Amino acid sequence: MIVDERFTTYLNSLYPVLEEPLCTIEKEAKESLVPIIRKETQNLLQLLIAMNKPRSILEVGTAVGFSASLMAKAAGNDCKITTIENYEPRFQIAIDNFSKMGIEKQITFLTGDAIEILPTLEGQFDFIFMDAAKGQYINFWPQIKRLTADNGIIVTDNVLQDGDIIESRYAVTRRNRTIHKRMRDYLYELTHDEDFTTSILPLGDGVCISVKG
Repeated sequence: MIVDERFTTYLNSLYPVLEEPLCTIEKEAKESLVPIIRKETQNLLQLLIAMNKPRSILEVGTAVGFSASLMAKAAGNDCKITTIENYEPRFQIAIDNFSKMGIEKQITFLTGDAIEILPTLEGQFDFIFMDAAKGQYINFWPQIKRLTADNGIIVTDNVLQDGDIIESRYAVTRRNRTIHKRMRDYLYELTHDEDFTTSILPLGDGVCISVKG
């Protein structure tokens, strides 16, 4: 937890409860220990989508389809969402959840490794949400840049690694050092790329917002 948990608990209590079936999808994901976006990140996504009204969204990391469903509801029926997931046991759950939401016609669900899929995508996206394997963000970045439309927004979740990002690599457990370095490299790329304006927020487990142009 980056921000004092008391503040987070209070602020989250102010947000309205999700409507069905989104509320049930969230509940089932938590019960199954599937990592999904936190309440504060949910509200940030809804706000950014309401402000920018994207017509096309790319998500890297579908999981069980919760965040794609949330974004589809926020963006409206005219928005098309392409989402990529690599973990096969979640494929059918995501498909079933899209059906429950009635958004299956809005969704292009691509299964497989994003590092292989991203180069095959054509066109550009108004809004990109990155919520996949953190150690791969830096490897996705060249294609994510290519796929971002002018004035498009990239939102990257979980960039502060529960606060570990500020630690020396030697203070991080050995098994996490590669991810730690790659995330630092990714944040450096985002904040120093002249084509983007980037802000990193200590919200949830850290959210990075980048605007192209």
